[in-house]
Amino acid sequence: MAGKPKPMSQIKQLLRLHKEGKGNKSIARILGISKNTVKSYLQKVQQSKLEIDALLQLDDPVLESKFHPGNPAYKQERYEYLKSNFDYYTKELQRTGVTKSLLWEEYKSGFPNGYSHSQFCYHLSQHISAAKPTMVLQHNPGEKLYIDFAGKPLTYVDTSTGELVKCQVFVACLPYSDYSFAMAVPSQSVEDFLYALRCCLEEIGGVPELLVPDNLKSAIIKANRYEPDINRAMEDFANHYNTTVVPARVRKPRDKALVENQVKIIYTIVYARLRNREFHSSTSLNEAVRESIGLHNQTRMQHKSYCREERFLADEKHKLKPLPEQPFELKYYRSLKVAQNNHILLMQDKHYYSVPFAHIGKQAKVIYTRNMVYIYIDGKRVAVHVRSYKQGGYTTDKEHLCSTHNHYLNRSPEYYINMAKSKNSELAKLTEQIFKQNRHPEQLYRTCDGLLNLQRKTNADHFTKACNIALANGIFSYKALSKLIENKANFSTDVTGTNNTKPLPKHNNIRGGEYYKNRDENQLTINFNR
Repeated sequence: MAGKPKPMSQIKQLLRLHKEGKGNKSIARILGISKNTVKSYLQKVQQSKLEIDALLQLDDPVLESKFHPGNPAYKQERYEYLKSNFDYYTKELQRTGVTKSLLWEEYKSGFPNGYSHSQFCYHLSQHISAAKPTMVLQHNPGEKLYIDFAGKPLTYVDTSTGELVKCQVFVACLPYSDYSFAMAVPSQSVEDFLYALRCCLEEIGGVPELLVPDNLKSAIIKANRYEPDINRAMEDFANHYNTTVVPARVRKPRDKALVENQVKIIYTIVYARLRNREFHSSTSLNEAVRESIGLHNQTRMQHKSYCREERFLADEKHKLKPLPEQPFELKYYRSLKVAQNNHILLMQDKHYYSVPFAHIGKQAKVIYTRNMVYIYIDGKRVAVHVRSYKQGGYTTDKEHLCSTHNHYLNRSPEYYINMAKSKNSELAKLTEQIFKQNRHPEQLYRTCDGLLNLQRKTNADHFTKACNIALANGIFSYKALSKLIENKANFSTDVTGTNNTKPLPKHNNIRGGEYYKNRDENQLTINFNR
């Protein structure tokens, strides 16, 4: 049965594990995907004849286009659902009167599209027969870092309100040396979780080969549509720090017994010691936590001749991978359509970002961080913007606009004056005079567009003479200049007003000024008598 394509962050984890020599089954078990999916992806790598190192350097959308050039592949979910409940069914079978048939009925009511009775019994029997007893695990230095949250919070007093603020406590330890780290953060959200993990790696001064967190979805208290999936965010974090994530199995605390034990120890060495102290900020609280953890790491271990810090510094720290130059930035993923105005809308900030106009109507994959926005279409990066938090605002790259829109945005008095200078010197003088009028420039742009269009369609000599007449008589209207050119009037008259045409013949049919003066006086007398 088909399913959604796997996130490319998870596929990068698959490639890293394969490069480290892990088998397909081991990779499938670690990443929680089917071995056929692992096999199909590795086959695609072989068919593409690309090096794994080169694939790991590609951005996620570009890498996805390498694996999914056509329709995406899908996988069944019913076995994953059944597998997640195997331990529950095994325990229930030990209770009086509970049978596989009864468990199958409960299974079908919770998952109607699940396996038939025979298949259910077969898979459950396989799980029971494959169960193994627990064993003592041998850990290598610098290999793993176990991660968890303590169940109980620590608190400090907000001095402005007097309110008691609860903080979640992040706990981590290196199993080889049992070196511990703890930190109070505001919540178990994705940002706070990864921030605490980043601080942990900076504290120990390196990166282990594997990160082993608790079931990652347990770190989410409240879902948020604008927050990336915790598993994907963790995989991005691991890719940035050149390490691998191997989550503990669901409902299997034995996978991380050391960190579970560290939580119990921290209740004694941190919670109990700080129970009578009052803190007024998260900073002062974390200073006290760090001090308590430091004493714990420097305390001699039972039946050992050394403390945790001594063992860590002697055997483990130098085997950790180096930290990257840049700290990790949380990535957010969206699939957005390019609007008719060639922008995409990032709803979290209610801000618009431009995309080249050739991609209008296409579906874009958007990856954004705290500071940057990256836009991909058809497996290629087409736009990069600095993230803006101005609601309702637009971030526009002029190169993304069509020529018409660019012309509209570039309009200014200087723009039109420079355009006129490139066409005609008289037109440039006329344009300068147009913008000296006591009117807003926006009202004059259409006039300038008309004059430039008129210049293209008119004889050069006629247009120059029309501009001279307009300058001499203070004519700054497109219609008036157009009429001058249309009628070809006064083109033989120079700008000083000297007439070069033949004068009218002399005659006596001239009334003169006295006639009109007497006429006006007589007319006034008549009106007065009335």
